[in-house]
Amino acid sequence: MRAVLVVNPKATTTSERSRDVLVRALRSQVDLSVRYTRRRGHATDLAREAAQEGVDLVVTLGGDGTVNEVVNGLMTADPPTIRTGGSPAERLPALATVPGGSTNVFARALGLPREWADGTSMILEGLRLGRSRTIGLGRADDRYFTFCAGFGLDAAVIHRVEQARRRGRVSSPALYFRSTLSHYFLGSDRRHPAISLERPGEPAEAELATVIIQNTAPWTYLGDREVNPNPAASFDLGLDVMALRQLRVASTTRTVTQFLSRHPDPRGKQVLRLHDLEEFTLVSARPQAFQLDGDYLGERHKVRFTSVSGALRVIC
Repeated sequence: MRAVLVVNPKATTTSERSRDVLVRALRSQVDLSVRYTRRRGHATDLAREAAQEGVDLVVTLGGDGTVNEVVNGLMTADPPTIRTGGSPAERLPALATVPGGSTNVFARALGLPREWADGTSMILEGLRLGRSRTIGLGRADDRYFTFCAGFGLDAAVIHRVEQARRRGRVSSPALYFRSTLSHYFLGSDRRHPAISLERPGEPAEAELATVIIQNTAPWTYLGDREVNPNPAASFDLGLDVMALRQLRVASTTRTVTQFLSRHPDPRGKQVLRLHDLEEFTLVSARPQAFQLDGDYLGERHKVRFTSVSGALRVIC
């Protein structure tokens, strides 16, 4: 089996020594080539090249941003003709994800342990046993995502966190909490909801303040605690949506408390929840912060979302 390991050398929880251990372990199972990312977006190019070379497996070592880039590279590749036939997922290399970032939502949603060494052991076992599954992805306009997207408040918070990290701050639940409070009270227009959700054949849901989209559950983690605005979201179904109609202090606090609970089921007059959607469009009267898989992508007036079923094989 031919494989490519795409390494983000800035992965927060690994060292050069641990990368060497991983490479030796993988080479005991596969014919491995190692490629390092040099800039944002480079993992997309490396994964696309690997697919076009006809490799059987692409392994990532990095966080959720690295995984997202690799997935986009695979999904936009033109694999060799020897891979014709079968489902679209079977024509692409399989994906294995070694957790190397600060949160690793995608890997943990697949059932992999949080630590890279334990995750590597499970991947090696999956390779020995031929254990894989096919998952669906989300797509926002022309970009794919694996577990979540955000339009509004959560994306703006991610932007603040990224700015803080560039100033040398360490990513932590405390940093996210402070960034959320700062943007909520000082940076958001909480009184004038501007977002509409449009679905084919359905009335529009207007005057939404912020929207969370999930392709699986959980949405994210606070340490070991799952955060689940849409607990029924699944890789095997369409996209799930939770939107807040208002960002009033009392109702927002109540909703956040609900999806932080051990048995989340956010409800209330200010909560809109939609399950297993194939497609929808978010339109805003003013630009909204936008994120995919925890990466801030700027501001948008409009984003079209679609569910892509049976998109990718993953080792699990």
